[in-house]
Amino acid sequence: MNDWKNRITTNIAQCGGRPCIRGMRIRVIDVLNLLAAGLTQDQILEELPDLEREDIEAALRYASNKLDHPVIAA
Repeated sequence: MNDWKNRITTNIAQCGGRPCIRGMRIRVIDVLNLLAAGLTQDQILEELPDLEREDIEAALRYASNKLDHPVIAA
């Protein structure tokens, strides 16, 4: 799924520039917090009907990408 980067948007005038899903006011962190609280993807989609399953996967990939950065040792 390479198009996950197209699903995550940032706009300084929206949500303080925090990463959101497809230009909506649903922040990536909101989706991640719902998953961390134990909601299933189906439950999240029911709570946030504007989301698509690919948006949830994009949020996870975004978080993974942000955490997986190279560490250069001297």
